[in-house]
Amino acid sequence: MGKAPTQQSKPRGGRGRREDRSSRDGGGEDSDLNDRLVHINRVAKVVKGGRRFSFAALVVVGDGRGQVGFGNGKAREVPEAIRKATDQAKRSMIRVPLRDGRTLHHDIKGRFGAGKVVLRSAPPGTGVIAGGPMRAVFETMGVQDVVAKSVGSANPYNMVKATFEALKRINSPRMVASRRGLKVGEIVSRRGSSAVSQASSDEG
Repeated sequence: MGKAPTQQSKPRGGRGRREDRSSRDGGGEDSDLNDRLVHINRVAKVVKGGRRFSFAALVVVGDGRGQVGFGNGKAREVPEAIRKATDQAKRSMIRVPLRDGRTLHHDIKGRFGAGKVVLRSAPPGTGVIAGGPMRAVFETMGVQDVVAKSVGSANPYNMVKATFEALKRINSPRMVASRRGLKVGEIVSRRGSSAVSQASSDEG
């Protein structure tokens, strides 16, 4: 009678302490971060005694204001793999300039391995038109209007890495103006005139 409660109380107490520790780690600056589980895979390793299973998780983390990161983790249990992937994603976050806080500044292509993606800026009301792994990146980053297409590998790891390669090369008018020694208004006016000329040529 005395042994049964002690055996049940140990795992309950251990899980409770582990959950409290993870919640404390997620507080403060990380409290406003949104994480999304993109993919989880079961990996089998053949050893002398048989197969040893572990889990690999791919997680995307963002603050909804243009900052986003991804990470992957591997562990014997799914929660531990997700925790490792989330920690790695928080350490590798990048900041992407957004146009009006809702879409990309310009169209861009990205590639990683066999994965190829095409990202296009979109007018208001378009929404997030993208596949599963890319949608997770845009939603956690805070993009509201974008059109994305994967034209290469359907591997979620390659798709996410190709998307990040494209996002790293996004330039805002302020960045272009500082690099060229011009004013932001000049860059914006040139972009507007080029868009008008392209629209007129399409109509013709």
